[in-house]
This record gives sequence, structure tokens and C-alpha cells, in this order.
Amino acid sequence: MKANTHEKRTGKAYLRELGFSFAVYAILLVVSIRLGRPLEEGVLRTVVLLSPMIGFCLMLWAIARHLGRLDEYLRRNLLESFALAAALTAGLTFSYGFLETAGYPRLSMFAVWIVLAASTALVTVVQALRRR
Repeated sequence: MKANTHEKRTGKAYLRELGFSFAVYAILLVVSIRLGRPLEEGVLRTVVLLSPMIGFCLMLWAIARHLGRLDEYLRRNLLESFALAAALTAGLTFSYGFLETAGYPRLSMFAVWIVLAASTALVTVVQALRRR
């Protein structure tokens, strides 16, 4: 199915907003690691180390704006992809929690984000192939 003008325009706006928010995240991440780690424990260190969350919140804002711009059909498909990816992520991370009790190494909570991103990509590809 070919994208119409509205879909192309909203897609470009989404990529622009998401790209900006990711750049903010990346810059704050580098700054927080360089400046935050050497600081003494306390409120200032906590605030500096949490500062990349500003970029993350901007990413959420960009996604929410994108969902608001989409028509009902595309919105339903995208939300279905997110829901399936979240369910897959929950199952995988929950399963790994049991494996940790069996002696597997503990993973950082950052691993959940990677699993969610991979799950979203997988679900999106499978759905696209199904719709062909």
C-alpha cells in the first residue's frame, strides 16, 4: 500500500521530532556520564545522572504526537504492534527472571529497553509480511 501525502508529511514530522529528542537524549547521556559519575553522592549527582530522561520524555512526546496525527487504521496497527511487542517483552524478561534464580547472570534494566526495541521491530516486520 502506497503512502499518501498526509502519511508522508506526518512521517517526516515524526522522524524530525524523534530525531531531535534522540539527539537531546544522546547529548545529555554523554554529559551525564562525564559529569555525573565523578560527583559525590547526593541530589546533584542524582539529577545529573537522570538528565537523559529529558530526552526520553521528549521521545514519548514525539510518539504520542505521531499517534495523534495518524488516521484510525494506521493508529490501530501501530498500537497493536506496541501491545504485542510489550507482551513479548514481558514474557521474555519474566522468563529471564526465573533463569536468574537458576544461576544465570543478572542483567541490567537497560536490557529490557533493548528487548522491547527488538520485539517492536520483530512484530512490525511480521505484521508487514502478513499484510502483503
